[in-house]
Amino acid sequence: MLGLEAYLSQTSISKALKEFIKIRSSQINGCAYCIDIHTKDALKNEETNQRIFLLMVWRETDTVFTGEEKILLAITEEVTLIHKNGLTDETYEQALKFFTENQIAQIVMAVIVINAWNRIAISGHF
Repeated sequence: MLGLEAYLSQTSISKALKEFIKIRSSQINGCAYCIDIHTKDALKNEETNQRIFLLMVWRETDTVFTGEEKILLAITEEVTLIHKNGLTDETYEQALKFFTENQIAQIVMAVIVINAWNRIAISGHF
């Protein structure tokens, strides 16, 4: 896991986007420990409270998140909730407007890693 984290830290996906992935997945999975850590990290990285608060309802906002951020959040939700429909073709095609195929793979990997950390933290009662 630490090796995957090291790899992801070197990708071209911005730290801000990676924190959105971590926060949103942690919200879906109910991991308070991870939400706390990654919210603090996002704030240190100059993210606003408003945007962090609105991550749970990002689909209902019009101007708070960019198109790139919205598709990243859609990927995050679809991969985190893989049992529903998985990453849909529609979302993947929309993602190609903002990211390369390699970047999409990196985003998916980032979602998978935080989902694993969530499960460790929740199972360990952190």
